[in-house]
Amino acid sequence: MVESGQPEHSEHRGQSEHSEHAPLLCHRCGAMLTPGKGDFYVVRIEAFADPTPPNLSSDELADIDPSAEIDRLIELMRHMSEQELMDQVYRRMTIHLCRKCYLPWIENPSG
Repeated sequence: MVESGQPEHSEHRGQSEHSEHAPLLCHRCGAMLTPGKGDFYVVRIEAFADPTPPNLSSDELADIDPSAEIDRLIELMRHMSEQELMDQVYRRMTIHLCRKCYLPWIENPSG
C-alpha cells in the first residue's frame, strides 16, 4: 500500500512503502495500523502474464499474416491507457493487513 491506502502499482516499485505523515490502514477493513507495534502484515503480490509462447501448428502459422496481425493488435490496444496495457502483462502490489484480516486471508487468498 502506498500512502493513500491504495495498492502499489508496478511504477511505484522504487518508492518507500509508507510515509510517516500519512496513516497506514488495513487494505481490507480500514483499521489504523501502527508501525513497530507488530499488529499487521505486509503482503507483496506479483502477477505476470503466462510467459509460454502460443502452441501453433505449422498450418496455423502459415495462415497468419504477421503484418495484419500486428495491425489487429495495435487496433485492439489503441484506446487503452499505458497503465491498462502494462497491467495486462505485469502487476506488483504491496498491501497491509491487520492480524484479524490476515489470518483468514492467508488461508484462502482468493476467497
